[in-house]
Amino acid sequence: MTSLVLTVIGDDRPGLVSAVSAIVEARGGSWQRSQMSRLSGKFAGIALVEVPDAQRDGLEEALAGLAAEGLVVHVEDAGGDTAPAGRAPASWRLQLVGQDRHGIVAEISSALAARGIGIEELLTDVVEAPMGGGMLFHAYARLTMPAGQDVGVRADLERLADELMVDLDLDLDVD
Repeated sequence: MTSLVLTVIGDDRPGLVSAVSAIVEARGGSWQRSQMSRLSGKFAGIALVEVPDAQRDGLEEALAGLAAEGLVVHVEDAGGDTAPAGRAPASWRLQLVGQDRHGIVAEISSALAARGIGIEELLTDVVEAPMGGGMLFHAYARLTMPAGQDVGVRADLERLADELMVDLDLDLDVD
């Protein structure tokens, strides 16, 4: 079996996931894991699938045929685990809320990257503030952090949160 990562994007409409998953299934494949979403009229997603080695070329060809329907699917080999040898990184949750402004994601992600912290999942939204007017920026992230880094990272993020004037919580993910 070959493990592949599919990235999918196109104008949103009913049946997009069905179209992709039917092609995977028709080639004897198995849908392993995915994250997909609709945003501003577009559909985007990433999926990990497994297909028999002999079916890879046929799968790629069939998925390329979806472009005629406005759906672009990019296929690449799934990478292995890139975690360094030694202790497994810990999983953390970061939650942030504050007045919306330019650069919040850039500054937070830069601080994380400088410390070698991986972002496993990032969900963001901008919503109207309930009582004060203006817009609030919300972010939720799942992070992987090498063991022993949490004290320095926490201090860096708290300092940055003060500069950005946002509330930020960083907690060990025990789920």
